[in-house]
Amino acid sequence: MTRSSSRSFASCARASSLVAFTSMSLVACSDGGSAYPPPKDPDATPAATVDRFSAGAGTLMVRGPGNALPAPGAPVDFDQAPFITRGLGPGGERVAYYNFDVRSTTPDDIYVLFVEGSDQPVAGQLNIVDSIPGDTDYNDFWQVVRVDVPADYVPNSVTSMNAMMAQGWKTTPTGTIVNCPIVPPGSTATLRVGGGDPGLARGWYRDKVVSYFNFAEAPLHTVGDGKVPVTPIFVSFNINPDQPGGGPPSGFRTEPGSAQTHNVIAALPGGTGYSPLWSVQVYDNAAFASVEDLATAGAAKLVAHDVATVNCPLASEGS
Repeated sequence: MTRSSSRSFASCARASSLVAFTSMSLVACSDGGSAYPPPKDPDATPAATVDRFSAGAGTLMVRGPGNALPAPGAPVDFDQAPFITRGLGPGGERVAYYNFDVRSTTPDDIYVLFVEGSDQPVAGQLNIVDSIPGDTDYNDFWQVVRVDVPADYVPNSVTSMNAMMAQGWKTTPTGTIVNCPIVPPGSTATLRVGGGDPGLARGWYRDKVVSYFNFAEAPLHTVGDGKVPVTPIFVSFNINPDQPGGGPPSGFRTEPGSAQTHNVIAALPGGTGYSPLWSVQVYDNAAFASVEDLATAGAAKLVAHDVATVNCPLASEGS
């Protein structure tokens, strides 16, 4: 997916948060038809403060004494630990993947504006979201919702979910899911499997600007009752989770003198069943040396099943 298409696919909202938007001063369109708020310039609009590491936003990565996680609103370099991990593919391939923390299988909504009858998003219009990290039901995974607007619509006249809903436009949920983590401006995550633009796109959040990555190493579609698909990953920790201090606080077990784990992903992009949302299975670290691919990981004793679903888009893969 290109950067332009990533800007065409990101937005979120909760149905329970929809409220009437009646107090906005509207500017009439030149043809005397529908009325819209005056358009905003994204370059001249303040950015929302994004904090992925607050107690309300993080699960595995929460800012605290000694962990030096970035401050609220500070750019994040996701190309360095603890945000990137070396693991193994199903055939023993050496891979690397990003860590965007625990995320739900329930996607947030994403509103993409189209002129009625067109198959192209409104040129210049940023997508609209209604949650950022720390907000209730925020998710890096967004379900695309098409919004049909009149031909006289002026791009970026509507910059919030409430204002959009007040217009009464037709909205059509799709089955398309995109992985677009919202991050502070200036953040970097430069690796992409299969190419793709590693830069940041922008969207609207309650009349402020937000920045987000787009990870498009594989197409994603809802499964079951509108859920994000998941792929298993088998991991081991320095201390097994059933022991004091065990599990994530002890860190992944690695090869001596190396950052290479024996965490094994069950599928790769292009293969059957791949998703960047991974269901974590923990195997006994006594089996670490024998685990070298999916078959040996599946043969290892499991000490914890389905402990979390984590957003870990693949960053690189090799032999």
